Amino acid sequence: MDSTASTPQTPQTPTVPLSVTDQQNTALLEDTLTLLNAGIPNQASQHGLAEIERWQEVLRASERTGLAKIIQELDTLREQLAASDTQPHELAETLATLGAETTKVAEEVRDDYSGPLTQLGKVLIKIGSSLSR
Repeated sequence: MDSTASTPQTPQTPTVPLSVTDQQNTALLEDTLTLLNAGIPNQASQHGLAEIERWQEVLRASERTGLAKIIQELDTLREQLAASDTQPHELAETLATLGAETTKVAEEVRDDYSGPLTQLGKVLIKIGSSLSR
């Protein structure tokens, strides 16, 4: 290889802020609750991973405070679901933390999202509990 040749670089993807409407937020909440109420998604399911990525994008675009812990736990959950050696108790712990943080955010908001967020928090905790048995 020629030592004077330039190293190929991947161009950086420009970051464009995501604009999320109330209708999109509501649809995302409803989709997630429908997915989780149908039972624990299979670890190999790509649908669950896609849902996590949707949430991450929406939460990063949100201007609400207190979402950093949820985003961090979603990163952890995505990594756990992608790994083949993740133990059920590890997923249970992450889901319980996500549920608790979601419930905390639901208590802080006083709008139409409080009820569905509270329900989502409960479902996450319930799934975490079922995995820890």
